[in-house]
Amino acid sequence: MILLRMKVRRWKRFRVVCGNQQKEYMNTIEYFKERFDQWQPAGGGNGLGVIRQEAFEAFSRLGIPGSKNEEWKYTRVAGLFNKEYQFPPDSPAVSVSAKDLDKFRLPGFAEANELVFVNGFFSFPLSVIRSADLTILPLEDAAKNDFKELVAREFGESSKYIKDGIHALNTAFVHGAVFIHIKKGQVVEHPVYIYNITDARAANILAQPRSLIHINENAHVQLVETYITLGENQSFTNQVMEVTVEKDARLEYYKIQNDGDHTNQVSTTHIRQAGKSYVHTVTISLNGGLVRNNLNLVLDARYCEAHLYGLYFQTGQSHIDNHTVVDNVKPNCLSNELYKGIMNDRSTAVFNGKIFVRPEAQKTNAYQSNKNILLTENASVNTKPQLEIFADDVKCTHGATVGRLNEEGLFYLQSRGISETTARNLLLRAYASDVLEHIKPAPIRSYVEHLIVERLESDIS
Repeated sequence: MILLRMKVRRWKRFRVVCGNQQKEYMNTIEYFKERFDQWQPAGGGNGLGVIRQEAFEAFSRLGIPGSKNEEWKYTRVAGLFNKEYQFPPDSPAVSVSAKDLDKFRLPGFAEANELVFVNGFFSFPLSVIRSADLTILPLEDAAKNDFKELVAREFGESSKYIKDGIHALNTAFVHGAVFIHIKKGQVVEHPVYIYNITDARAANILAQPRSLIHINENAHVQLVETYITLGENQSFTNQVMEVTVEKDARLEYYKIQNDGDHTNQVSTTHIRQAGKSYVHTVTISLNGGLVRNNLNLVLDARYCEAHLYGLYFQTGQSHIDNHTVVDNVKPNCLSNELYKGIMNDRSTAVFNGKIFVRPEAQKTNAYQSNKNILLTENASVNTKPQLEIFADDVKCTHGATVGRLNEEGLFYLQSRGISETTARNLLLRAYASDVLEHIKPAPIRSYVEHLIVERLESDIS
C-alpha cells in the first residue's frame, strides 16, 4: 500500500466540523424518512418496493459517511446535506425544453442516441433514439415484463461494493430510472449520449438518476455521459449506473464532468464483465464544486480485459475524488489503469484505487498508476493505490507520483524562444495527452481537447 498525502489538515478544524455532525446526521435521517414514508406506498407495487425498503433501511443504518469512514476520509459530504433542496420523488413537470438542451449538446449529437435525465428522471420527450438495436424502457416496466428476471438479478449489484448511505439513498428513492438493453450480436451504430440535466433555476435541487444497462453477447456500444446544471442555485447529483457486459461484448464508456462551481456530484458506475469481454473507460473531470467518482469493474469471467483512464484538471477550490475498484474474480484477466491529475489554485484531489485478485484468479495481469502535478503551493492531493492479492501466480504493479511541472523541460522550451506561459501550456497538454489519446470517438476527443486548451488559456498564466 502506498499513501502520499500532501498538505495535512489541522486537527482543530476537524473537531469543529465533527461537533455538529450528530445533530446534522439525525436531521438528515429524519427528513428522508418522512419523505420515504410519504412516497413509498405510491411506488410499492411496481416490483421494486422490497428493494427500495431494504435500501432505505441500509441508509438509516449507515447514514451520511463522515471522516471516520475510511472510504470518505478526505472527502466530506455531510455539509452538502445542510442545504434545503427541492427533492421530488414523484415525477416532476417537464421544466427543460429542447431549446435548453441545444446549448449543451455534445458534438456528433445528430448521429447519436440521446438519453436525457431531468432532475434525476428519465425524459422520453427530450430523448432521441436512432438505433433499432436499443431497447429503452422505464426500469419500473422492465421489472414487470420479459426482463423481470434480468432486472432482479442485476439491479443493485453495485451495493456489494459500495456500502455507504449515499449509495443506498439513490436505491431507496429509485424512480424515473431507465433500463437499456442491447440485443445479442448487435453493433450499435450510433453512440449513446446520456445527459444528466439539473434545473436549478428556481431552487436548490437534489437529483438521483439511475440506469441499468445490459449488453448482450457479441454486442458493441459506445456510451458518453455528461452533466449540465441550469441556473445558479445549488445542485447535488447522486447518480448510479449499473452495467453488465456479456461474452464477447465490447463497451466503451466516456464520462465528461465540466459543470459549475456551485454543483456537486457523487457518481457511481458499476460494470460487471459476466463473460469474456472488453471494457474501455475514460473519465474526464474538469469542473464542479465537489465531485466523487466511484468506478467499479468486476472481471467475473476468464480472459476479460479492462482499461481505465482518467484525467482531472481542477482549479479554484474545487474537490475531485476518484475511487476505483478492479476486482479480478476469475483467472487469466488483464487490466490497465492510468489516472493523471493537474491541480491549480487551492483545489484538492483524492485518488483511491484498489485492485483485488481473488484466490481463483491465477494468471492475472493488473497494472495501476496515478500521477499528479501541483501547480501552486496551496493545491493538494491524497493518493492511495492499493493491491490485495490472494493468488500466487500473478503480475501486478501499482504506483503514485506527486510533483511539480518539469523545470528542465520548461527551461529548454524557454531557451528556444518560447514564452513561459506557452511553454507551461505545451508541457501540460503533453502531460494530458497520455489520457486524451484513449478517447476513441474523434468528435468527443476534439471536444475534450478544446476544453483543455480553454482551461489552460484562461487559468494558467
